[in-house]
Amino acid sequence: MASRKKQTSEAAVREIRRKTRRRFAPEEKIRIVLDGLRGEQSISELCRREGIASNLYYRWSKDFLEGGKKQLAG
Repeated sequence: MASRKKQTSEAAVREIRRKTRRRFAPEEKIRIVLDGLRGEQSISELCRREGIASNLYYRWSKDFLEGGKKQLAG
């Protein structure tokens, strides 16, 4: 019984996290990446201001630059 209750509470926590996860529109991601590329402030300051993890910023910037490279090549 205790393991069943534990599983349901873990599932409830996962469900809450899934529902409360912030979603960023593509335009918002582009704005954040361009702010970082401008270099007016450090990436860590930008991420703190926007409330995102720095690895998320770097993933977005990599995707952004790869998309531009594909456009120019094609």
